[in-house]
Amino acid sequence: MDTGARRVLPGLMLVMLLGALDQTAMAPALPAVAASLGRFDLMPAVITAYLAAATVAMPLHGKLGDRFGRKPVLLVAIVVFVLGAVLCATATTMPWLIAGRIVQGVGGGGLMIGAQAVLGEVVSPRERGRYLGLLGVVYVVAAVGGPLLGGLAVDHLTWRWIFALYPPLGLVALVVVARTLRLPRPAERRPFDVLGAFLLSLTVTGVILLSSGGLTRPAVVVAALITVLAAACWLVTARRAADPVLPLRLFRNRAVAIPMAISLVIGFALFGTISYLPAFLQVARGASATQAGLVITALMAGVLITTTVSGRIITRTGRYKAFPVAGTALAALGLALLGAVGSATPLPLVFGALLLIGLGVGMVMQVMVLVAQNGAEHRDLGVATSAVTFLRQIGASTGVALIGTLITSRFAAALPPGTDPRTVTALDPDQLAHLPAAVRDAFGSAVPPVFGLVAPLLVLALVLAIALPAQPLRETAHVATSSGRSDP
Repeated sequence: MDTGARRVLPGLMLVMLLGALDQTAMAPALPAVAASLGRFDLMPAVITAYLAAATVAMPLHGKLGDRFGRKPVLLVAIVVFVLGAVLCATATTMPWLIAGRIVQGVGGGGLMIGAQAVLGEVVSPRERGRYLGLLGVVYVVAAVGGPLLGGLAVDHLTWRWIFALYPPLGLVALVVVARTLRLPRPAERRPFDVLGAFLLSLTVTGVILLSSGGLTRPAVVVAALITVLAAACWLVTARRAADPVLPLRLFRNRAVAIPMAISLVIGFALFGTISYLPAFLQVARGASATQAGLVITALMAGVLITTTVSGRIITRTGRYKAFPVAGTALAALGLALLGAVGSATPLPLVFGALLLIGLGVGMVMQVMVLVAQNGAEHRDLGVATSAVTFLRQIGASTGVALIGTLITSRFAAALPPGTDPRTVTALDPDQLAHLPAAVRDAFGSAVPPVFGLVAPLLVLALVLAIALPAQPLRETAHVATSSGRSDP
């Protein structure tokens, strides 16, 4: 490990921890949040608001980092994320909490992009494989710690303590990044594509709202028209702007475009599953919030194993294509098996299906960032990094929304006549154990088949992985050949 990477790695790992932790911590706490603040109809928006805001912010952070330098943009993202956490911790109404989640998402999108883009600057693609294991450990700690943190807070404290960890961690990350990160400032600053950024944000927001299923029919028509119009106008600005926020040339580069498409599918499948599996375990199997969070550890253990192993092998051999091919196949198999579980399925079989999904995802997710960074020009490093993660977040946002809509629909259809489908969401976690057996059975039969419906999407990801170009990995870091002033 070279000196520059060793110096900045602790700060980047802290930043990644903050960004990843918040994506899963709220899932097991949603019933408690709804019971505390009311407005059970807004419960899915607590997750969707963060994912949508992070998704919209990602390409903006990537482009701002390319234009103004990685360090100042990353420091601002940390401050915004912590501010959002404080707003969430002090929320007294559901709209207040959702507003805080939006602020957090804006900062969180910058954390994920900033950490990966900085790593792309200081470490060559050939050597970067060895760092995938370290970042994988952070991701696993965050993804496992998120549901555990949420479950422990609900079972032993209150959901507000979920957000208490972020300010001290954010302060440490701010100090470490400020003291250790030194990168050349960009020599050229083209005019920022403000109109393109607005239109792209409007398009993404429209896509997420339409997939949420919470709009009335007239609102769906209006949202669809606005989304299509915004997307068409964005395409025009992207062709004409001097420096578009998301350059169309990335979509013509197979080494970037295919990782973007695969990340979209992986985000849809992974976060859609993680978000609703704890609820299935709590309602259908009678697990506590903490126990539901612990089950996710099987999936994340698989991610840790294959991320570490694949990273080391990629560094040693310089070859990467076999891993996304095998990973998408394994994840598809695991998700298909998860779709066949029921309320009486032995728990070890559920663990086994989740482990397969994790083993597969661990060979794909970080590798897609590596492939895109290797295939992009230096001027597009930040925006290529953000594009891959951006598409993954779009997949996550739409996955959470669409899978939630399908589950709600199937649950309502499976309930005994005259039963209100809002029964489950209107309960405090302590009351879940007293649900009527018919309600538990209805929920247990509604959820797993929806997971199985997602498995064919991962078969599509497998086809895309087979088409992925196998390019040689560069052996020099961008920072080694860059010139100009350094960030203070």
